[in-house]
Amino acid sequence: MDLLNTLVDKGLRGESPTREEALAVLATSDEELLDVVAAAGKVRRKWFGRRVKLNYLVNLKSGLCPEDCSYCSQRLGSEAGILKYTWLKPDEASKAAAAGVAGGAKRVCLVASGRGPTDRDIDRVSKTIEAIKEENEHVEVCACLGLLSEGQAERLRAAGADAYNHNLNTSENTYGTITTTHTYADRVETVHQAQAAGLSACSGLIAGMGESDEDLVDVVLALRALDPDSVPVNFLIPFEGTPLAEEWNLTPQRALRILAMVRFACPDVEVRLAGGREVHLRSLQPLALHLANSIFLGDYLTSEGQEGKADLAMIADAGFEVEGTGTTTLPAHRAAGAGTGCGSACGDAPEEAAHAAEADGRARTDLVAVRRRGAGTDLPPNA
Repeated sequence: MDLLNTLVDKGLRGESPTREEALAVLATSDEELLDVVAAAGKVRRKWFGRRVKLNYLVNLKSGLCPEDCSYCSQRLGSEAGILKYTWLKPDEASKAAAAGVAGGAKRVCLVASGRGPTDRDIDRVSKTIEAIKEENEHVEVCACLGLLSEGQAERLRAAGADAYNHNLNTSENTYGTITTTHTYADRVETVHQAQAAGLSACSGLIAGMGESDEDLVDVVLALRALDPDSVPVNFLIPFEGTPLAEEWNLTPQRALRILAMVRFACPDVEVRLAGGREVHLRSLQPLALHLANSIFLGDYLTSEGQEGKADLAMIADAGFEVEGTGTTTLPAHRAAGAGTGCGSACGDAPEEAAHAAEADGRARTDLVAVRRRGAGTDLPPNA
């Protein structure tokens, strides 16, 4: 296929596809799927070999968020039965992080619900970062605390944070239909603040919220232009009690095409297989390792993930290896500029969305179940 040959050639040079080429990847048929995965896999191996970076989430503060993000079980007015608690103490968070590191995690992601941190919150998180680094000197720490105010990114960096996560989630054109309590521009500004402070920027998307192919391509090309060092690809977990509870729009095949498109658009960037992979990729998860070079180990913020042992077995069985702490994740040309902005050629700015995508098969809701964190344990759902 000429399209795939063109995309492989571009990817091996570290170049992004055009908007039309990216859309064409999403439009490929199920019969062409293995060819698409194989082509994107060549690009993945060029820049990241067969290494898989493991990341581990520590939810510092869960639920009771004042923002109205439609996809989130922690949102304002959410009726989802999730674990809700205020800030973990630094030693509690450090103990939780140690469990992930023991499982092979190279990066610990510290996440807290809310619009953004207060200065007192930054103090709390700084102490937590210091506690984690004291126990695990070489672990990377990424903070995800919402919208940042002036000077807060610098304080996190001074405390030992390596990275900051703030996702764009969806295209600028449709952002207002998903969230009304803050703007797309607010999110972009926070990523810029993290980069300016010398933090490695992590910013990604959520697929499956009813968006069009054009929306998916627009947000991915916007991310390429923003130039984060890592791009998490989340697949919507339709929690009961949220506005998007009925949005079951993904099949395993479509999820793989989305990942392939992201890999082609961000060839030399850490692409992370994130929330919802177990729900939507299911038995095709091993194929996704040919596209993403990074995954989350264990549970997510308010839902359970695949058992860590199963993840490690999947990586080994698929012929991949866990990335060690002595290995630099990013290619040399990007690692040198990590956290400082553009480390390689950026893609063109996205164009305005044109028309809605056609349905891509029917999602099998009978095959999946969203599991809440705490289910099957002695923890009440709203502890």
